[in-house]
Amino acid sequence: MREQVVELAREFAREKIEPYAAEWDRTHHFARDVIAELGKLGFMGMCTPEEYDGMGLDTVTYLMALEEISAADAAIAVSIGIHNAIPTTMLVKHGTPEQRERWLKPMARGELLAGFALSEAEAGSDAASLHAQAVRDGKDWVLNGAKAWATNAGTADLMMIMVRTDTPDARRGAKGISTFIVPTDTKGYTPAKPEDKMGLRASNTAGIELSDLRLPAAHMLGDEGMGFVYAMEGLDAGRLGIGAQGVGIARKALELSLEYCAERKQFETPLHDFQAVQFKLADMATRIEAARALAHRAAARKDAGEDISLYASMTKLFASETAMWVTTQAIQLFGGYGYMRDFPVEKLFRDAKVTEIYEGTSEIQRVVIARHLTR
Repeated sequence: MREQVVELAREFAREKIEPYAAEWDRTHHFARDVIAELGKLGFMGMCTPEEYDGMGLDTVTYLMALEEISAADAAIAVSIGIHNAIPTTMLVKHGTPEQRERWLKPMARGELLAGFALSEAEAGSDAASLHAQAVRDGKDWVLNGAKAWATNAGTADLMMIMVRTDTPDARRGAKGISTFIVPTDTKGYTPAKPEDKMGLRASNTAGIELSDLRLPAAHMLGDEGMGFVYAMEGLDAGRLGIGAQGVGIARKALELSLEYCAERKQFETPLHDFQAVQFKLADMATRIEAARALAHRAAARKDAGEDISLYASMTKLFASETAMWVTTQAIQLFGGYGYMRDFPVEKLFRDAKVTEIYEGTSEIQRVVIARHLTR
């Protein structure tokens, strides 16, 4: 099963994604048709149990498939990874039977694209300080506020949105946050203009304005006041996906570097015959293998039912910094050509940078790791 899934992901990525990735990047094109095709093949339900129409894959297989897609285009991979990890994890663990039937099943079939909105302009690393508010009005909740940097904000059919349900005069910090399932066609949901990003330019990232958005009480996920906990659980799964994304980006940069260093000559000698170049390539390959091994070990722990918060942070930290380091070396190996848009390593470099930032910066990952070590 694993071999077939990974091979299918590899073939699809090479045929349907990689040839168009540079153009999508230049034009900021969100390839919803490609997402739909991936959905028909089951890749939007990789982490969903079979009873909810998903593939029910183990986490290692999921990461291997996501690596293949990331190597072709990390922008496509982030939309798939967010959908598979965070909203899916939340619904599987905390959704009611009715919520799973209504939303999780069509998500797994690729009929609905889901996203996640936690951050705000003044609540990034300190996510528990968010201000968006939900107020109870009879049998409904009314949401107001603004979210920032939400993946799929303008392209998703469904967003998991974290807002406060405590009151301004009785703030409870992280314990005052709840999660709501918000269909994006709900009156009062307005995505902002897509952000003009350095990398992942074919992925939709935008702010969200919530203006008197009214939802039935049945749209709250799980228990009131537990939204921050659910978000952190989802982020643990999401950080493994970012690890696979970083590995995919770095792997592609190494593959392109090997090809280039075999073809490019200086002083009538192929670059890969110079020891300095060989050492650089060796270090690139070693770091990639180490990042992949760390990701797969964390995934195995997750499949065994263990708490992976520590290992998810280690994975994201090491794999994202590996992606940034390897793509930097790739540009150096390509020399002047590496700095040009005509060569693909420049895009990989830009795509790699955000892996050190979103779903918790490298600094936050070090905080999480240190807290586990010093308990």
